[in-house]
Amino acid sequence: MKTTILLFVGILLLIFCKSATSQGVSSNHPSSQKGSITVSCSPELYGLASEWVSVYQGLNPEMKLNVINTTGNTGGLGNDENLSFVSNKSNAAITRETNWKIAVGRDVIVPVMNTGNPLLVEIVRHGVTREAFVQLFGSPLKQNWGVVLQGKMNAPIHIFMVNDESVKSGVASYLKENQLPLNGITFGNRDEVIAAIQKDPSAIGFCKMADLPGMGANGMIENIRLLPIDKNGNGSIDNMEDIYGDLNAFQRGIWIGKYPKSLYTNIYAVSKAQPTDAAELAFLSWVLTDGQKVMELKGYSELVDTESQSQLEKINVASLAELPQESSNSLINWILLTLAAGIALGLIINAIIHNYRKRSVLSTGGSLVQIAGFDENTVLVPKGLYFDKTHTWTFMEKDGTATLGIDDFMQHITGPITRLEMKKPGEKIKRGDLLLSIIQAGKQLKLYAPVSGTITKQNEVLSRDSSSINSSPYGDGWVYVIEPSNWIKEIQLLDMAEKYKLWLNTEFSRVKDFVATTLRPNSLEYSHIVLQDGGLLKDGILSDFGPEVWEEFQSNFLDFYK
Repeated sequence: MKTTILLFVGILLLIFCKSATSQGVSSNHPSSQKGSITVSCSPELYGLASEWVSVYQGLNPEMKLNVINTTGNTGGLGNDENLSFVSNKSNAAITRETNWKIAVGRDVIVPVMNTGNPLLVEIVRHGVTREAFVQLFGSPLKQNWGVVLQGKMNAPIHIFMVNDESVKSGVASYLKENQLPLNGITFGNRDEVIAAIQKDPSAIGFCKMADLPGMGANGMIENIRLLPIDKNGNGSIDNMEDIYGDLNAFQRGIWIGKYPKSLYTNIYAVSKAQPTDAAELAFLSWVLTDGQKVMELKGYSELVDTESQSQLEKINVASLAELPQESSNSLINWILLTLAAGIALGLIINAIIHNYRKRSVLSTGGSLVQIAGFDENTVLVPKGLYFDKTHTWTFMEKDGTATLGIDDFMQHITGPITRLEMKKPGEKIKRGDLLLSIIQAGKQLKLYAPVSGTITKQNEVLSRDSSSINSSPYGDGWVYVIEPSNWIKEIQLLDMAEKYKLWLNTEFSRVKDFVATTLRPNSLEYSHIVLQDGGLLKDGILSDFGPEVWEEFQSNFLDFYK
């Protein structure tokens, strides 16, 4: 009966969607809108913001858009409620926790090399460490591949660099120098640098990533490839650093933290409060979709598709009725189509599971094997604790110190944690800083601090045996004791039990969507135990998956709320 009803509803939705779509107006750009938007921007982004406004206004001639180039101490954020575009160099607006922000693009500096380099295999295998780059830039006498690869070949290195201030300052920052050493570097414009590297097998160069898309199977200019950076300095490009084969993998690697932070700058849309104005929301949605094409034209880099989608999810559309009619119809149609597809997929999965369970009945007792699972009703959320959306908690003790740990939801998601990377007593942490890494067989998730303070004690038992973080995350599995430095203000940003439980309902829904769209289990057995009847998730749902899935979870769940 249940299956019949779902099938009937799915058919009705599909018929309605087809009808609505056929009556809608097809368009590749936003429909005309009326209204006025004032956009502020930090000085270095004025050209990009102006181009966005110009193109968008051309698509919506009845809109009035103004760009204000802000300076001073606001970090690019105006004194009113204007939407602003700022880079993370203007960190006052970005780091202010009360501000709302989403990433909309990047300014990325990349090292490149000639694909004809006779040491290509060795370079790709070992990469170049920051220390090696410091030697190369420190003295022309050390600009030699023998220095970089420890005597593999005594061949000179010719260094070329795009004559751009942001490139120079970014490389200097990576080298931890106040000013870029200029000895032994040939500067030129983008075309001159690329042409020089194409002709010289021993050359390396520094330019913007936006300079590179063009010819070639890997999305790069002919005879040019990215020069791998050995970020962790272990002498090898290991699996976690292997992002340099093509631009798509590289862009995703930047997003999930595999590239040195000093070599890229995020560009954010920032506001003092989450935008609710329909015109602003439509403009931001366009910036994250069709507006991404403007990025390369102005020398910046687009977000990867999955990142753009995750940023779109942060835009809270207050009312569909406030959106332009065409956009509203398209969104409604998309939602309905998604629902219909979800119902159809659910029916198929249900049929597979039902058939599998029939074949899984135990011959001895005739009962089905019960698989451990968890849901909104079984996950533990004790009263009296403060919870952060990055799945950490804190509690103030009688002596004024605060205890920190991870929540029950997270230990259910990962399954048995085999090792922790913890900070030491005496280290200071700020809210949103890395708190600890939880590791399972080489796969890891990074968790962030819910409050600021100085660590006074770590749970030393966890360094020897991490099992208590699974068995007792709120008891024996506590992680740190800290001396809080901003307790009263920061707990206002946290949730207590009842409110946190309500939020967890949304988080469970997102995890289930993640299971359905990202994990895609390969076997009938696994499809049975990942998402069970009644909405239970398999305990330790990430356990059987590799590092890439853990990285996707990191980006979509932990970094999402950071």
